[in-house]
Amino acid sequence: MPATSIDPSALIPVLIDEWGALRTLATELGDRSTAASILPGWTNADIIAHIIGTESMLEGRDVDAPADIADRAHVRNPIGELNEKWVEHFRGRPAGNVLDAFDEIVATRSAALQRMSQADFDVDAQTPAGPDTYGRFMRIRLFDCWIHEVDLRDGGIGGTPSAEPVAWVLDEITASLPYVVGKRAQVPMGSAVIFEVTGAAPRTVRIAVAERAGLVDSFDGGDAAADVVLELHAVDLVRLAGGRRTADPSAVTIRGDDELAQAILARIDYLI
Repeated sequence: MPATSIDPSALIPVLIDEWGALRTLATELGDRSTAASILPGWTNADIIAHIIGTESMLEGRDVDAPADIADRAHVRNPIGELNEKWVEHFRGRPAGNVLDAFDEIVATRSAALQRMSQADFDVDAQTPAGPDTYGRFMRIRLFDCWIHEVDLRDGGIGGTPSAEPVAWVLDEITASLPYVVGKRAQVPMGSAVIFEVTGAAPRTVRIAVAERAGLVDSFDGGDAAADVVLELHAVDLVRLAGGRRTADPSAVTIRGDDELAQAILARIDYLI
C-alpha cells in the first residue's frame, strides 16, 4: 500500500483550530464536566484529559498507570490502557488545572508542528492504523479530535460540529471503509458498494470487492451497477464507525440490497 503524503501547510492549521474548538467546549461544560459522557467509563472532562494525554505522549511524556487499569470494563486493549492512564492522571483535578494543562500541551504541539516540513510529514511512522507516515498520524489526530468534539456535543453541549475538519475526517474514514466492507462485513467478491456521505464535505465513496475490497473511481456500468448504496450524514458515519451509543443505523438511507447493507452496518464500528 502506498504511503500517505499529507501537506502539513494544509492540515496543521485545521488541527490547531480544532484544538481551539475543543478548548471552547471545555469551558462550556460547567456542571456537565463530571457527568457521564457518551463513552463508557468516562466523564465529559475525561474526554478533554484524553486529548491532553495523547498529545503529551507525542511529546514523549509519560505518567504512571493505576495497578487495576487493565481490569476496567471499558479498557479493552493496550491502546485503551494508554488512554486510561492519562485520563486517570487528570481525573478529579480542578477544571482550571486541566485547562492549563490543555493550553500548555496545545501550545507545545502547535509550535512543534509549525516547524515541520513536508519531509518531516513524509517520514515513516507507526500510526494507530499501522505503518504509514507521520502526516497520516496527524490526520488521524485531527480525525480523533473531531470525533471527540462530536462526543462532547452529543454529551449535552449541543450545536453543530466544526465544518473545516470534515473533509480530512472523511479522507481518513474513506481509507478504512474497504477494510470494513471486505474484511469485517465479508461482503461477497464481485460486489459494488457506495457510501453517499452528506454534510459539510459531501462525497461519494465507491468500493469494489475483488480479491480484496478497494476504492475505485467508478464501476463498470456506472453507479447504477452498485449492489447497495448507503446514504448518511458525516456525523452519523463517525458515530457508527466509533460504535457510539448515539449511533443510529436508522439514520442511513439504504438503496439496493438491504441484507448487504445490514451486514456492513453491523460491522462498521472499526475504531479502537
